[in-house]
Amino acid sequence: MHKNLLLLFLSLCSHVAISQTTVIRNQEIAQMIAEISSDSLEHHVRALASFNSRHTLSTDEEDGMPAAQRYVLSKFSHFSKQSQGRMTAKIENFTISGDKRRILEDSPSANVIATLKGTDPADDRIFIISAHMDSRNRDVMDAEGHAPGANDDGSGTAAVIELARVMASHQFSATILFVAFTGEEQGLKGAAYLADKAKIENWNIAAVLNNDIVGNSSSSETLIKDNLKMRVFSETIPAAETEQEANTRRYTNADNDSKSRQLARYIKELGERYVDQFEVKLIYRADRFLRGGDQTPFARNAFTAVRMSEMNENFIHQHENVRIEDGIQYGDLPEFMDFEYLRKVSAVNLASLASLANSPGQPHDVQIDVRGLSNKSTLLWKASETGEATGYYVLMRETSSAMWERKFWTTETTLTLPYSKDNYFFAVQAVSESGAESLPVFPTPLSR
Repeated sequence: MHKNLLLLFLSLCSHVAISQTTVIRNQEIAQMIAEISSDSLEHHVRALASFNSRHTLSTDEEDGMPAAQRYVLSKFSHFSKQSQGRMTAKIENFTISGDKRRILEDSPSANVIATLKGTDPADDRIFIISAHMDSRNRDVMDAEGHAPGANDDGSGTAAVIELARVMASHQFSATILFVAFTGEEQGLKGAAYLADKAKIENWNIAAVLNNDIVGNSSSSETLIKDNLKMRVFSETIPAAETEQEANTRRYTNADNDSKSRQLARYIKELGERYVDQFEVKLIYRADRFLRGGDQTPFARNAFTAVRMSEMNENFIHQHENVRIEDGIQYGDLPEFMDFEYLRKVSAVNLASLASLANSPGQPHDVQIDVRGLSNKSTLLWKASETGEATGYYVLMRETSSAMWERKFWTTETTLTLPYSKDNYFFAVQAVSESGAESLPVFPTPLSR
């Protein structure tokens, strides 16, 4: 009897030992996350919601969109003083062409942008964290009515402002843009302007983290209250996919391995590494039904982009005029938000953004050898062209798995593994001396 109990105890101990996971956190990133303040986030949300309307077509210099844009600019400019000259801020004006739908005639507009310049002159990568600062009522053309827009998207804008504050005094190899878009509710106008400009000027945008509706933790109708989860939306088939890329995707069965899907996995891994008791849910859709976000124009221009959003939406407090009806308070007001939840979402953004901006460039020409029948898999690639990679992870997962399950370390630019290429998916990512990991690259087939 005692022998059987001993064997059971040893078996349980063995299982526990096997299932243990080591969590290694970069101390600088952990410290930045600790500096994110729910009070600061609440202050920015309430300040933004205090303007009568942030409608894109609002022209009220004292209580409308122009005043709100100056508020965001003032915060960016203040934080720039801590950057030793690396951060600059501006209101970038542009004209929205009339579309006879939500913009009846050509109208002036602007995005507010803070640029934190990278420290490596050879690193031309740009990482964007964004949100839209415009608000709306039920009538999308109502530019005069009170539209506080606390959660949609004061929450995302507050997160962008807060990350600019925390990150301004730190150094990153790549450049980071903190962007508050205008014109999202009128048809993604501000994002389209910047995405088109980036394409024309050949910017090396490595990733876009768009935050839209990220500050509420309780749902309408289902009455769910949960501040332990958030969503990341990522496209399955790339919007800008070429026919050659489509043929490769079909041949390798990489339908679940678009660049934005790799970014979403990265955000989940980094977010859950640094933010305790919080889960990042991968949503295999580009966005929600009947809705859109500012990540879309970037995806259409072949940039890697995802949407960050709260897990449970409350539609009583979205796109509704402020009013009390049948005893129910409608409207997007700050009192219906959860600022501790917003802090967690902001922390997920920071963990991902900071790691990406200090990572080496991605390995390139990543291939998997399919020239012969084998129960082994050989991957080969070329070294990162940006930054210094001290080594590489070859990632592996079951074809039915959502997340990478194993990491194999190597300092070489090729690795053969005793796992069949027919049974697993693989990818390769570069790793810096500090442990910062690049986005993974899914291999193309090396055939005859």
